[in-house]
Amino acid sequence: MKGFSRRKFLQAGSGMAVASLVSGKHVVLAQEQAGSPQSSSGGARVRFASIGIGIQGSNLLRNAVSQAECVAACDLYDGRHTLAREIAGPNIKTTGCYQEILDDKNIECVLVAVPDHWHKQITLDALSAGKDVYVEKPMSHSIADGEEMVQAVKQSKNFVQVGSQRVSSLLFGKAKELYDGGAIGQLTQVELLLGRNSPSGAWQYPWPPDLSPQTLDWNTWLGKAPKRPFDPETFARWRRLREFGTGMAGDLMVHLLSGMQFASGINAIPDRATSVGGIFRWKDGRDMPDLQVTTFQYGQVPVTVRLTQETETPEITRLMGPQGVIELSKSAVTLIPQSGLDTSPDYGLNGFPAAMRAAYEKQWHAAHDAELAKYALPDVSVWHGPSWDDVKPHLANFFDAVRTRTPVVEDVVFGHHAAAACHMANAAYFEGRTVTA
Repeated sequence: MKGFSRRKFLQAGSGMAVASLVSGKHVVLAQEQAGSPQSSSGGARVRFASIGIGIQGSNLLRNAVSQAECVAACDLYDGRHTLAREIAGPNIKTTGCYQEILDDKNIECVLVAVPDHWHKQITLDALSAGKDVYVEKPMSHSIADGEEMVQAVKQSKNFVQVGSQRVSSLLFGKAKELYDGGAIGQLTQVELLLGRNSPSGAWQYPWPPDLSPQTLDWNTWLGKAPKRPFDPETFARWRRLREFGTGMAGDLMVHLLSGMQFASGINAIPDRATSVGGIFRWKDGRDMPDLQVTTFQYGQVPVTVRLTQETETPEITRLMGPQGVIELSKSAVTLIPQSGLDTSPDYGLNGFPAAMRAAYEKQWHAAHDAELAKYALPDVSVWHGPSWDDVKPHLANFFDAVRTRTPVVEDVVFGHHAAAACHMANAAYFEGRTVTA
């Protein structure tokens, strides 16, 4: 498109809106195949149970029931027993005690979608009971928890898949293909951006009107957290509190980091983290920041993550190298090739007198024009596809692994590395210093 330079493209933003303005190659990625019912090693469908039927737990259950057989569901709030039966059928077993599910030999695996402070214990107990585990992100509530979970899997015949669905996305799969193929050369920098601007985006979720100590096992829900009086707001909005959640790092950053790890092949804990921010808008009793900017160092590669609950901005992942940029938005992957070469005489000539500048330009063109013609850049290429929040194929990968005993796409080590980075970001924020691994 005339008058629309690569620099303007980068400045304008990303995704479908900008991609539609750019001439060049546009490709529509095939829609992911809907998960189909899988068979267990004995020929029957994989039998699973869900532990936690809240916001994300109910979403997992809705996507899982078309792929495997739900035998049971567990939640500490009675109303979610009704919800589970509405989703999975009236004949499933419901309970408030997850140990009853783990004791059931007919159940092969469990989906765990509970507050962060319960992830480790339920995962360890499930592995001890011989169950494979799909546990929601962030995998752990602390680095120490994550290390215990990794060790438990090493000592078990069962496995853990972590629920950061970017790694099962066609979009991130395409980004990985481009990166592995050398599209941008050596990775030199990563930018990860996400912003929300609404009460819901700041976790100010409603709580059920019948919530009470009679309908919720409050003491069990608290777990090892300090005891406090029954509080429905804490139950519904636990993500904003350190005792139960991990803030924006564990809720949002972990998705960005998981996608970056998958596309770039960086499967490691960062060497260091520095984080700044604060609570500027949502002064609702939270102790987690509503704005957080973190810089990680992975070897020689700086990774900058900007999170906010104060301004709506697109979720963007940018992998940058000397040969260009791979940029992901919610519905597109864009490759912006760069040569890294001057394509015209240097900007510094503006400081030359006219005659000197003209002589230099003539000499420059004589020396460079023929060589530049060999390095004509390809057009910007855009691959359009479904949303990268691909829960169904991520679950399909898990159930297939349960059935075939093949490796999962996001194992316990991968999940630990992503979660550990989030814990380092929070530690750097609260301690006001650079944190090292």
